[in-house]
Amino acid sequence: MPLAALANPALDAVIADNLDQIERPSRQTVAPLIADIAATGPEGLAMLQAWSARELALTEDGRAVITSGEVPVDAVTGDPVTDEFSSLRPNSGVRGVIDGALVVSQLSDPDPAIRRGALDTLARRADAAQLAALRGALDDPDPAIAARKARLERLLTIQLGEDSANRVQAIRQMSGDVALDFRAALNPLLATRIVATKDEPGGNVARELRPGSDDLSRQDAIGMLVDQGVLQPRLTSAEQRTRLAANIVDGRVGGLPVAALDDPDARDRAYEALEAEGAVPPAATEAETEAALDAHGFFAVYAEPDAAVTEAAETALTRTQTRLGVMRGFDLGLDALSLASIYFLAAIGLAVTFGVMRVINMAHGEFIMMGAYTGYVVQTLIADRTLSLLVALPLAFAVTFAAGVVLYRLVIRHLAHRPLETLLATFGVSIALQQLAKNIFGTQARPLTSPAWLEGAITFNDVVSISSIRVAIFVLALLFLGLFLFIMKRTRLGLEVRAVTQNPGMAASMGINPDRIAMMTFGLGSGIAGIAGVAIGLFAQVTSELGQQYIVQSFMTVVVGGVGNIWGTLAGATLIGGLSKVIESLNPANTLAAQTFMILFIIIFIQFRPRGIIPQKGRAAEV
Repeated sequence: MPLAALANPALDAVIADNLDQIERPSRQTVAPLIADIAATGPEGLAMLQAWSARELALTEDGRAVITSGEVPVDAVTGDPVTDEFSSLRPNSGVRGVIDGALVVSQLSDPDPAIRRGALDTLARRADAAQLAALRGALDDPDPAIAARKARLERLLTIQLGEDSANRVQAIRQMSGDVALDFRAALNPLLATRIVATKDEPGGNVARELRPGSDDLSRQDAIGMLVDQGVLQPRLTSAEQRTRLAANIVDGRVGGLPVAALDDPDARDRAYEALEAEGAVPPAATEAETEAALDAHGFFAVYAEPDAAVTEAAETALTRTQTRLGVMRGFDLGLDALSLASIYFLAAIGLAVTFGVMRVINMAHGEFIMMGAYTGYVVQTLIADRTLSLLVALPLAFAVTFAAGVVLYRLVIRHLAHRPLETLLATFGVSIALQQLAKNIFGTQARPLTSPAWLEGAITFNDVVSISSIRVAIFVLALLFLGLFLFIMKRTRLGLEVRAVTQNPGMAASMGINPDRIAMMTFGLGSGIAGIAGVAIGLFAQVTSELGQQYIVQSFMTVVVGGVGNIWGTLAGATLIGGLSKVIESLNPANTLAAQTFMILFIIIFIQFRPRGIIPQKGRAAEV
């Protein structure tokens, strides 16, 4: 076909002249070729896009074929291609160079996805020419993309800008930003290297260093002088003694008697004499070392030569670090609040039974485990995760409520007012329930999958985030707090529970059946534990030992907060959750140490407030 008949003769010429490099490209040498192809117009850009996507091929006669559509087409003419061709597979390095060349045109592409992809490419790697192109394409119909363009322009100005005032302005505009990309842009500007010189240091000096300080050890300073060739390698005392001993002749070394070598200065003079004779390799004496250190200044010099830029970067980084500390504290607070809500949800049922009946229920953790397994069974029957969760919550309450009532009728009611026997009996029940769960479900962890809308996390910035499941558990804890207060304050059952708690004998004389109230209360506490098990199972492994992980924290929450007081349970959960996270943040690699310190704190706390943060008042406190 004549060249004039081609849709893009310039592209055809570039392809014909560079077939070998197109077929076997190299990241180090392909950039000029890519630039030539991009300069040929829309057809060249389409060819580059296909090449980057590994949708470019070559025919046996050297034509470039784009294979991305239903029908392969010639990259130059756009005509369908029926000849056989071989696909090209450029490596990631070559594709990165191609993407960099495409960025300029993609910044203004009508497709928002392509514009976002161009910004991703620029964020990974950019040059001054691409920064100029970005500045010319800041206007965008999509507000989110426009904001991202403006932010990326400031970041690239900081890194690649040639005008000092523009770079300083960009740094000041982003000062205090805690995002990783901003900190990554500042860190290279504040990187320093240490130089040793007798004269005034050149470049942008950050600070002067003193040998022997925290910033520059004496040994490192000596090593720098040795590397520069201004000081001979320093001998250790042992090496000096060994070399002197090897050159003793007739009781003398270097013209000095051996008896005189007790003095370090005498040993140095003897060694220098041996150096002059060529008997030992040259080495710096202590005096020479000190003289060299005194004669040289040591300076930390910024890699960035512009002092105004580094000053602005230092100020911005200080503000960023301050804000980062605040954000980390806020993130730690969210973690503590999340853990506190889990402890509260696990302990609220125990607070009901322990507070009203004075029963130490060691099987409370197994009710949590039963609730989690109930959620697992429901999910095996109902595929829809949201529907299965809505069914599992009330069903877990019903199952564990019934189990609690059965435990009360068969065991607890016969051991009334005998706390030690109750503790031992419920401990035995706990072991039996664990073994029963192992026999039914096995020892492997069972999955309890959260719905899609609970996956992921709520992210505020690069520092502060919290998982959606933790937020849901926090909301669930608040709902149960409100439900419990409504039941206790606004229902007949709550009135009767409060009456039995304060004075069982008087309540019985008023027609209230204390045994029935105790049974209902124990069932209510067990049912709440079952719902807590469903919630905990969404992020923890569902095994027969699941409840044992929370039983200790539940008892600590109730005791620290105040027995029989829902507000005390809330305060105890907040205190234990907050302190646990604070202690873990101080030593994140050792969670066992954090638990140990937490238990020690609780022991000390109970010594001073044995009745808890919010002790129960009235006649119930005297029982």
